[in-house]
Amino acid sequence: MQNLITIRELSETQLRKFLSLSFQIKKNPEQFSQTLKGKNILLFFVENSTRTKLSFENAVKKLGGTHVSFTGGASSMAKGESLLDTVKTILQYGADALVMRHSSGGAIDWLADACNLPAINAGDGHHEHPTQALLDSMSLMEQWNLSPDQELPFKGKNILIVGDIYHSRVARSNIHGLTKLGAEVTLVAPKTLMPSDLSLFPKVKVIHRMDTPHGKEILANADAVMMLRLQLERQKVAFFPTTQEYRHFWGLTVERAKLLKPSAVILHPGPMNRGVEIDSEVTDSKQSLILKQVENGVWARMAAFKGVFEWNS
Repeated sequence: MQNLITIRELSETQLRKFLSLSFQIKKNPEQFSQTLKGKNILLFFVENSTRTKLSFENAVKKLGGTHVSFTGGASSMAKGESLLDTVKTILQYGADALVMRHSSGGAIDWLADACNLPAINAGDGHHEHPTQALLDSMSLMEQWNLSPDQELPFKGKNILIVGDIYHSRVARSNIHGLTKLGAEVTLVAPKTLMPSDLSLFPKVKVIHRMDTPHGKEILANADAVMMLRLQLERQKVAFFPTTQEYRHFWGLTVERAKLLKPSAVILHPGPMNRGVEIDSEVTDSKQSLILKQVENGVWARMAAFKGVFEWNS
């Protein structure tokens, strides 16, 4: 089976193909309304989700398929049943593909192999979240009137990814995706929230503060700023003293947003901690693409289904 597990493993051509499909589907969704006719999709969400789960459900519906939705907390897994036994039980109801979100990195690789099903990663631990990277690139291309059919469409664009890089699967997928498409990516985070080994991301730049002269210059030159959620639930120890201090040094405050050029745009994968990593006024500003990201999530996930089933036809 060929699966959509990581952006890292996609070539630039494959990545642009998924994005091209996303735009084709958005332009004419009715043309694809029978893509999953007769297909039943297992949406296996062991970890909590709002946007991702709802958009996958909507994507299946718009493509003419059916789905079985599973959430871990309300299942026999809470009683000690193994992951594999739970999935094998559910598969007896019939499934043609697997979409999975899990708190452990690599869980979907193992499960997809064990079940021999086409699989799409809806987020695994702090490994990757490939469909989030697709919808983020789609939103930026739409904003900048760029085409996924051209090579390196983001060439010349400066994009900042700010916040909890260490725990963020969104950051990892976007780093791979944006750099494959030609963007100059700068990571901004306290040292405690930056991976110690950046060898997987050789094309990125790194800074630790935005309030230094160098940091302000980078912020002022940014074409897009992607803020990341502070993932307190993944932090067994404190990576910074207080959320107030985090906001002061690394949050996209109203004052800091004023340094951005008027054409710069702001993204956030959600859910947001308003007033911590991003101020409410910035979230709701004209420069924000956050609601556009939510809208494009459906089209990008429809493209993910179509692309994966084409791979495995």
